[in-house]
Amino acid sequence: MSTYIPLLIGAIFFAYPFLWMFFASLKPETQISELWLLSKNLSLKNYSIVFAKIPILRAFFNSLLVSTTITLSVIVFGSIVGYALSRLNFKGRDFILLLILFTMMIPFQITLIPTYVLIVKLGLVDSYAGLIFPGMMNSLAILIFRGFFTTIPQSLIESARIDGCNNLQILFKIIMPLSKPAVATVGILTFTSSWNEVLWPLIVIRSEKLMTMPQLVTIFVVGGQAGSQLGVQLASATLLALPIIVAYVFLQRYFIESLARTGLKE
Repeated sequence: MSTYIPLLIGAIFFAYPFLWMFFASLKPETQISELWLLSKNLSLKNYSIVFAKIPILRAFFNSLLVSTTITLSVIVFGSIVGYALSRLNFKGRDFILLLILFTMMIPFQITLIPTYVLIVKLGLVDSYAGLIFPGMMNSLAILIFRGFFTTIPQSLIESARIDGCNNLQILFKIIMPLSKPAVATVGILTFTSSWNEVLWPLIVIRSEKLMTMPQLVTIFVVGGQAGSQLGVQLASATLLALPIIVAYVFLQRYFIESLARTGLKE
């Protein structure tokens, strides 16, 4: 019992800011500063103001489309590269792995301008493709898949080869069904990072119809459309955070399992 008390206290401290943000978005402006969560005057007024002032549903669809496409692309391409680096023997494999590790040390801001110039030359500014293409490959995803795939017995792969399976069939029919924790981990991390991305959409998207949810909420709050109404700003922030919270709640078991298994791997 004594073990759970510190965990419970830690969980309360961790969850309180999110709970406060949600309940504050339901309170009148004069009661937002109160630390107590509940109030007799809870309402959805602030949310109705958000929906009335900005096309939040359209932005939600844009973010969902972009984030889902990027996540699926990263899972497919990352698993292919991770399989090659973990199970195939070819010249330059170690060099490619070192190169991938090196790219992880380069800040995104350094490659921002070259990437933007490339997108402009390809004519992809102000399009879904301009948002999606730069994020379709992820170094961290490759390393996660590579680490997880090395835990799968080689005997399974050899049996599949004997049965006539090629490398792609082995990957998608044998290994991937056994790698749900790794897929969930890559999915959560990729979806979260792409969903929360603000800087890149601000650079390549100008049409309000194509704006992602973080971009639109940022412009809404910083640009002055929300005015000085803190409750409206908190309502927009709550709507922005909700999909990430829901995704993590459903996939947290796989996420923790993957971290545990890859963390114990030498």
